[in-house]
Amino acid sequence: MSVDKKPSRSLARIAGIVAAATLISKVFGLFREQAIAAAFGVGPVIDAYAYAYVIPGFLLILLGGINGPFHSALVSVLAKRDKSEAAPLVETISTLVSFLLLGVTTVVIIFAGTFIDILAPGLETATRAIAIQQLQIMAPLAVLAGLIGIGFGTLNASDRYWLPSISPLFSSLATLVGLGALIFYLGDRVQAPQYLKLGGMVLAGTTLVGGIFQWLAQVIAQWQSGMGTLRLRFDWRIPGVADVMKVMAPATLSSGMLHINVYTDLYFASAIQGAAAAMRYANFIVLTPLGIISNMLLVPLLPVFSRLAAPENWSDLKIRIRQGLFLSALSMLPLTALFMAAAVPIVRIVYQRYAFDAEASAVVAPVLMAYGFGMFFYLGRDVLVRVFYALGDGETPFRISIVNIFVNGILDYFLIKAFATPGLVMATVGVNFISMMVLLWILHRRLNGLPLLEWGLSLLALIVGTVVAGFASWGACWGWERFIGTGNLILQLLQLGLAFFIALGIFILFAIQLKLPEVNILTSRIRQKFARR
Repeated sequence: MSVDKKPSRSLARIAGIVAAATLISKVFGLFREQAIAAAFGVGPVIDAYAYAYVIPGFLLILLGGINGPFHSALVSVLAKRDKSEAAPLVETISTLVSFLLLGVTTVVIIFAGTFIDILAPGLETATRAIAIQQLQIMAPLAVLAGLIGIGFGTLNASDRYWLPSISPLFSSLATLVGLGALIFYLGDRVQAPQYLKLGGMVLAGTTLVGGIFQWLAQVIAQWQSGMGTLRLRFDWRIPGVADVMKVMAPATLSSGMLHINVYTDLYFASAIQGAAAAMRYANFIVLTPLGIISNMLLVPLLPVFSRLAAPENWSDLKIRIRQGLFLSALSMLPLTALFMAAAVPIVRIVYQRYAFDAEASAVVAPVLMAYGFGMFFYLGRDVLVRVFYALGDGETPFRISIVNIFVNGILDYFLIKAFATPGLVMATVGVNFISMMVLLWILHRRLNGLPLLEWGLSLLALIVGTVVAGFASWGACWGWERFIGTGNLILQLLQLGLAFFIALGIFILFAIQLKLPEVNILTSRIRQKFARR
């Protein structure tokens, strides 16, 4: 039996809940970044914070993120167990993780100066002092990251999706309130040298407070669901603890390997002026829809994968794997067509103002095209990794991630010579594509055969539709710019809107002709919603 508290919602409804909550969280995250920029600009406080947040931010993404290893491990195990077993298991895992991460926190606090010097050896003395203090303040986020990740998994396993998806909002609100109080107290003096240290403390402190609020909100919800309290448990022999750790440990290492690939890309990017900035700007644009859609797909699918992990359910599991891959394709490939066809208008609308001029847009646009090309492979690989987690196998994705570090480095070395900055992104796309193919082949052998040829032909047809949609969208952008122009923001938005609807319309026509079950399900649900309204 699973830990479901109530009848399981449909995947479509879960996806809608997750999408709405994630979108709200991202909107408040945008407000948070705008407030930080308004308060501190690009001065020493933000320089220091950028380096001080590297370690806490890495841990929050790695351990505390939705679809992270802690979340995935808890869901994959709890979904297979009776609810009566959940609370002791969650409390035991929380105790173990807390003590391990308390050690990490202690090390970060004691050696904060060393970590800052390693990350940023060229910082000025005053900025370095602010960064060290900020890192020490934010060090407890290491513990909170693990507990937040556990909370995500526990609540999703109990069929609660709204709070985990919207909980990052609490962090943004804490920062907004803290910065508002600081500006109210100091006014225009917030940038005065004697107050920079105070500003740095407030920024780091509100980041920590936000993490605390996010965790507390989850603890209360866990308590109400009967999924564990703050009780310390040290009985490692509780059934399920070993199963969780079996998935959690290699999954954490596997996810960590992905960040090593990011650092590898940045190492090569340092040889090209502006490359790291271009990758950052383009990556932000891609991650906005990718983050929302990936949460919509992966959050509801992971418990389903876990419930179908037994051999007698493999026929249904294969159907769900197909559904995950094709929903990834149907959601990502239209965006691929748009990003590759309209990269320049997108970058122009999002960034081109003040110091970010037309020349900067020309640098970032090709990088955005490369990121857009790889969106489906990124999400498809993530779907397949979650299948392995559901099967209780975190070791296989970890081994593949280890190999990927070397493959990524080799591809970086050759592709940067051929394509400069976009080549670094293409290397990452290549790694994701190879990983996806390898994971599919292993699942094909482990699950006694997958209809790979049938899936491959259908996906190839969707890719052909993407190419046609992309060329038509590009033609629309070119024609608009030649005959109408893009002299103001309204014209630019109309140009992008035309490109979007052409790309989406042509892709939908291709998808409908293929008579894919996923398309039929999606269109029927849309019709039902409009009929009810």
